[in-house]
Amino acid sequence: MSIAAPVSPPALADDHAPERWRMLALLSVAELLGMSLWFAGSALSSAYAEQWSLDASAVGWLTTIVQLGFVSGTAVSALLNLADIIPARRLFAASALFGALCNAMLLTADGFSMVLLWRFGTGVALAGVYPPAMKMIATWFRIRRGLAVGTIVGALTLGKGIPYLVHAFPEAGMAAVLLTASGGAALAALLVWFGYSDGPYPFPPRPFSWGLVREVVQGREWRLALGGYLGHMIELYAAWTWIPAFIVASITAQSLATQDAATIPANSIASMVSFGVLAIGGIGCIWGGMAADRRGRTWLVNFAMAISGSCAVLTALAFGHSLWLLIPLALVWGFFIIADSAQFSVLVTESVPPHAVGTALTLQTSIGFLLTAGVIQLIPRIVAVVGWQVAFATLAIGPMLGIASITRLSRVRGKA
Repeated sequence: MSIAAPVSPPALADDHAPERWRMLALLSVAELLGMSLWFAGSALSSAYAEQWSLDASAVGWLTTIVQLGFVSGTAVSALLNLADIIPARRLFAASALFGALCNAMLLTADGFSMVLLWRFGTGVALAGVYPPAMKMIATWFRIRRGLAVGTIVGALTLGKGIPYLVHAFPEAGMAAVLLTASGGAALAALLVWFGYSDGPYPFPPRPFSWGLVREVVQGREWRLALGGYLGHMIELYAAWTWIPAFIVASITAQSLATQDAATIPANSIASMVSFGVLAIGGIGCIWGGMAADRRGRTWLVNFAMAISGSCAVLTALAFGHSLWLLIPLALVWGFFIIADSAQFSVLVTESVPPHAVGTALTLQTSIGFLLTAGVIQLIPRIVAVVGWQVAFATLAIGPMLGIASITRLSRVRGKA
């Protein structure tokens, strides 16, 4: 049995709060700017690899360490119920500023260990930027919560691609990529601090309780929603992390086969394609929110996972072939791989008591991102043994498992 947010006055029952669209726009812009920190280091992976002679596994740590920092931040937040105790506006603003500082400090790093340290700090900071925003926008929407949360996730997905867009310009050096992201995060903090306020559907605060995490975990619907989310996460960040290297390797393989040299540097093409994959995912999130509100969340997540899993296999098969084949497949994959992400969060908000929503969302993301850290590191090991095609095709296992879990959730809720 799912428990919705507290019943609000009749006048507000249909999401008629006058400020709701302005708040959605404000939080969307803030997430777009703040989440540009996530792949700021990863976009510079080729530069770091050349500077310190890094192998593929070490390069993977540029993203993996952010995931682990995020997991650490969300775990502490979940255990201490920070998302349900500290006002979301304060938590978001302080976290975004801390993340901006950690990211800018990469310019002072004199060794790869220091790069990893500052990337870890960035991940910790993002734990106070990502989950709170989903809770914040949920206080303004009920009937159209799927669309609202989908828009937020779409904005942050686009924001994650900004470093790749900046890096795609040949003249853009390390400072341009890093300072663009840090400046954006600082601006995001200011926007939320001065512009945000809770909506008419607030989740009631609750004093600290060690039992709150246990209360969340004991819910069967939450566990099934988590299972679908974990299947989704097996695929998502590994694809996002390694698509640039996959594109470069594919271009190289095609050039060797045809003996035609690429007219545009492979790294520039890979950065632009990676931005495109993330950017189109932002549109996918909005579509996913609209489809979920219209057709149902369980239908949407199963449909999106079925398409994205198929694209994982098809994109793998397109390795070494023409970019005219590979890029459209990658873009379709990018659209559907994230289209369902926000809806897992909405499923969580509908599967726990209102007073536990912040902790439930934070716990969900903590477990999910811990899983991604392992998968990200697994991919280069698979590549070393059997190549890129098999490595990317195996990502389809995640959606398969996710569909199985969400199908069970649908049955528990008595819906088709």
